[in-house]
Amino acid sequence: MVCYIKSAIELPLLSSSAAVLEVVFPRIFNSPSILLFSSMRAEAAATPTSPMAPGLFDKKGRGEAQVEEKRVYDSSVDHKGRVPLRASTGAWKAALFIIAIEFSERLSYFGLATNLIIYLTKVLHQDVKTAAKNVNYWSGVTTMMPLVGGFVADAYLGRFSTVLCSTLIYLGGLILLSMCQLVPSLKPCDSGTCHRSLRVHEIIFSVAIYLISIGTGGHKPSLESFGADQFEDDHEEERKKKMSYFNWWNFGLCCGVLLGVTVIVYIEDKVLVAAMAKRHLPYPSDAAQLYEAPKSQKSDKRLLCHTDQIRFLDKAAIIEHRDDEAAFEAEKLNTWRLATVTQVEETKLILAMVPIWLASLPFGISIAQTSTFFIKQASIMDRKLAGGFDIPPASVYSLAAISMIITVSCYDKILVPFLRRATGNERGISILRRIGIGMGFSIVAMAAAAIVERKRLRVAEAEQTSVVSMSVFWLAPQFIILGFADGFTVVGLQEYFYGQVPDSMRSLGLAFYLSVLGTANFLSSLLITVVDHLTGEGGRAGWFSKDLNKSRLDLFYWLLAAINAVNLCGYVYQASRYSYKNVQRKVGIANFTEQDIESS
Repeated sequence: MVCYIKSAIELPLLSSSAAVLEVVFPRIFNSPSILLFSSMRAEAAATPTSPMAPGLFDKKGRGEAQVEEKRVYDSSVDHKGRVPLRASTGAWKAALFIIAIEFSERLSYFGLATNLIIYLTKVLHQDVKTAAKNVNYWSGVTTMMPLVGGFVADAYLGRFSTVLCSTLIYLGGLILLSMCQLVPSLKPCDSGTCHRSLRVHEIIFSVAIYLISIGTGGHKPSLESFGADQFEDDHEEERKKKMSYFNWWNFGLCCGVLLGVTVIVYIEDKVLVAAMAKRHLPYPSDAAQLYEAPKSQKSDKRLLCHTDQIRFLDKAAIIEHRDDEAAFEAEKLNTWRLATVTQVEETKLILAMVPIWLASLPFGISIAQTSTFFIKQASIMDRKLAGGFDIPPASVYSLAAISMIITVSCYDKILVPFLRRATGNERGISILRRIGIGMGFSIVAMAAAAIVERKRLRVAEAEQTSVVSMSVFWLAPQFIILGFADGFTVVGLQEYFYGQVPDSMRSLGLAFYLSVLGTANFLSSLLITVVDHLTGEGGRAGWFSKDLNKSRLDLFYWLLAAINAVNLCGYVYQASRYSYKNVQRKVGIANFTEQDIESS
């Protein structure tokens, strides 16, 4: 059965991409998997199809309410430009396919990411401090690149073409990485057995992993928002399913782990210029007097309700020549002088997002430790199981993945239904509250990591061996608790940066979420450098030594716990004052329209 996928790309871009695929892969293009892409719902590039257009109704005499339920009226069209059928397009039948793609990509990515620090220290012979910083640099680039990928997807290529191109780049990186191990002249060798330089291998290896970073940059923001777009916001059942989508997206993502800004910037600039130009004008007594696009121009674009946050920007929507029709018409044409309420509210959304983004950084710094120091700790602990089997150090990361899988499953299937009944809120708890709960878990995780590391150092001091007899499963609490934190904060951040940005910026919105983790990796590297410098002054032994048994990671973890605790206090204050995005939802079709204003 062919499933249709809706997409937030323009139809001409989709058609050209499909045509290229059909030329390159003429025999497999009509397979079900490829048809999933060739039959997407896409945003109409031309004037939206009227619900009363000829041929829209399958049978004469059917009521408009039935047609409203049968068709999807969110400005999407299928690959032939028709209004999509709800029963055979979008929703879970398309989203599950997209989740499967993400599962495959994460499988290969985490196979590289979790073993990188071991490879740098054991094969390329870097010291622990240098290797940790290099892993942070790579992780930072990898999670910052989606800002570029989201921009390209929203402004130029569209999501389908962006995913396709980035996948080819990603594949090129993986092929190059494989060549580093398969081609004899590129393979690394032990300096004790051969005298060949590692330089060529290091260059090819670096190019390969950064190609993967670039590929991830296009794949990550576009594919996730692509899947979320399969659920219509104005349809109650699909809207509720979308809330589960981010949970199951992360379920698929963690299963993979377990196995191995032009549009809004332009609007924002106009709004700020218009507000500054009219800064001396008084506020109108009624917000309804602010300018909004007339009904003839509204089309299917969702309009935002006025809020009282950052009221200065409201001046951009003040009409100066209300009583002079000719002057008013000229004023409307000058977008640098008059902005709509929706444009003003979109600017407010971007500005309100900044403090939440900043408050998420300390959490990201804590997460950065899982792929660096946590893994290195595991490599010098007892990893033997019954029968003499040694657990690979990177496999300990699976505890966090298992924990997150359990968390999102229980949250979606048990906690949310209970909280919906208890609070009457369809989300169960608010997005920002969910993020805050995860931040609280990260504090506990860092405290647990500090306590365990202190115990490990005592054992190392007593045994005087490089690999201590202490079981690697002592690290389980910190991995598991951080898995809980991921299940709340990471998923919450995805929901926030998808739902609280303007509709035209959803790919870039999810890129902002990923940039939290990317920036946090850079900050983690900077923090290591600063702490190492301060604690090593005057010839003292710093917190970071080439020998982990002589380092003081426990103090570093306590520092992270303290930073996160102070940050959480500031976050709670910000969240308590936050106003969520208000959307004017359309109810009804054809010539009947009423506005149902509700909070997203």
